[in-house]
Amino acid sequence: MYVLHFSYGRFMAKTLVSIQRQIDKLQKEAAVIKAKEVGGVIERIQVAIAFYGLTAADLFETKPRAATVGKRKNAAAPNGVAAKKEKKKSVIKYRDEAGNGWTGHGKRPAWFKTAIEGGKTAEDLLVKS
Repeated sequence: MYVLHFSYGRFMAKTLVSIQRQIDKLQKEAAVIKAKEVGGVIERIQVAIAFYGLTAADLFETKPRAATVGKRKNAAAPNGVAAKKEKKKSVIKYRDEAGNGWTGHGKRPAWFKTAIEGGKTAEDLLVKS
């Protein structure tokens, strides 16, 4: 298959092979650019993880979330009794000297923000187990 292009007053035929060569060249250029950018991306991610005190569990939830579209909350079980969800106790991940605690999930509490602004790091407030 030929694609005709008008260039400098002449018709020039581009073949499939020449287009594939261009694609290969561009893909190699893209790979080089990506390799250069990866280091910076990883560094920014590591800074964000440390700043927010994220764990692997926060980032990579292993249990898929159940689809809730079209389902009612507290739907009756087959025996007609509403099923109760068991609540997991949240583990305090951060604590300050005043005894304030935070699990690391949800909105940051005011005491945590104040401590960070006061020069503490998330790691300083991390509960040592």
